[in-house]
Amino acid sequence: MERIGIIGAGAWGTALAATARRAGRDVVLWARDPDLAEGINLRNENRLYLPGVPLDPEIRATAEPAALAEAEVLLMVAPAQHLRAVSARLADHIPEGRPVVVCAKGIEQVSGKLMTEVLAETLPGRPLAVLSGPNLATEIACGLPAATTLAAEDKALAERLAAALGSKTFRPYISPDTVGAQVGGAVKNVIAIACGIVGGRRLGNNARAALITRGLAEVVRLGRAKGARAETLMGLSGLGDLTLTCTSISSRNHSLGRALGEGRELDEIMAKRRSVAEGVFSAQAVVALAETLNVEMPISAAVDAILNHGAGIDETIEALLARPFRAEFP
Repeated sequence: MERIGIIGAGAWGTALAATARRAGRDVVLWARDPDLAEGINLRNENRLYLPGVPLDPEIRATAEPAALAEAEVLLMVAPAQHLRAVSARLADHIPEGRPVVVCAKGIEQVSGKLMTEVLAETLPGRPLAVLSGPNLATEIACGLPAATTLAAEDKALAERLAAALGSKTFRPYISPDTVGAQVGGAVKNVIAIACGIVGGRRLGNNARAALITRGLAEVVRLGRAKGARAETLMGLSGLGDLTLTCTSISSRNHSLGRALGEGRELDEIMAKRRSVAEGVFSAQAVVALAETLNVEMPISAAVDAILNHGAGIDETIEALLARPFRAEFP
């Protein structure tokens, strides 16, 4: 796996390109926008999504799908709600048997499917893996220390991917649990919006800690109902990612929630952003999946109500706090 192809030249895709290059791999970074690809090649910088972060000149950006055929493994970094369309568009350029690593976090709105379930339909015959963990794009791109989960049902594939992507500052831990890695990455974005709202409403650190803990309980309940291992959800792609996203203002979902808590309108917030806050789109899908699996997720449902059903923030918080007392561990 000396040649790495990365599909998606946003902040996370660009950061992964920097990581793979730091690990000594040949890297091709595919962007939908030819002007973005040209700018990266000319300036060795992604001024649109990672301004101020210098990139290795050996990273080659392109808008030509055919360039991906050279890669020995592909990292799929297109946003969750666009993953189906992007993967279907590029399918003819991804040979059967070529490993594809899901690096997007979310649940598809229309179908309620995990990203690997989507790719099983659009890219059949390609071995799938999942990379997910507490990884802020800017820090990863700058080479600051980080760890992540690299999950694949095929252990040998996971080990090869870890060897290809890992370095002194980027440590992949392998796992067989692709479902757990995806559920953790999807639900934490929704909980992070809730934590941001709490911060914007100045409800204190106690409330944030309670939300993180009870949010983790929701992650675990949904994950186990979907077939995940509980220990995965206590690891980097579960508790680790949840903690980071719920406490860092650099998190897109947390900062969006904070803006909501401060009284700004969702449409206004979204209009001023270039990067995707995936929790906005996954909230409804998370709640729908939970209902299908008969899993109770009151925090996620509250976020969905605020984002998609016009619920007032203060009234929603009051309703959460008015829920009947119960055992912490039924």
